[in-house]
Amino acid sequence: MSGYQFEGIVPDSALRHIAEFLWEQSPGHDRGAYSKVLVSGQREGTNLDFRISSYEPHAGVDGHLHEAKEQIYYFLSGEGLLQIGNEKVITRPHSFVHIEPGVPHSLINTGLTNLVFLVITALVPQSDAD
Repeated sequence: MSGYQFEGIVPDSALRHIAEFLWEQSPGHDRGAYSKVLVSGQREGTNLDFRISSYEPHAGVDGHLHEAKEQIYYFLSGEGLLQIGNEKVITRPHSFVHIEPGVPHSLINTGLTNLVFLVITALVPQSDAD
C-alpha cells in the first residue's frame, strides 16, 4: 500500500454501479435510442459527461455537431453505421472514434441486436480571442 493519505476525498468520487442510473432518451435521438448518464457535467460540476448508450435495431441519432464539445465513442457490442464528416464507417465491438468540435456526425444501428457504446464528452473552453 502507498503512504498516500486519503483526506478530503469528495463523496462524488465514490464507486458507483450502473444499475443506480435510469435509461433516458436524449433530445434528437430516435425512439429506441437510450442512454444512462453516469457522470454529468451539470450534476457533478465538471467539464465531462460519461454515458453508456444502447440503440435498438434501426434506432439512431440524426446528423448534428457540437461547436464546443469533443467526444469519444467506444463500441462494446452490436453493429452500426457512423457518418463523421463525409466519411461513413461500420462500427463493431472495440472500435472507437474521436469526434472533434464542429464535425458533423450521425449514428444508426444497422444490426439485428442492440448497439451498445460508451460516450465521453468534454467541454472545450472557448477562446477569448473571438
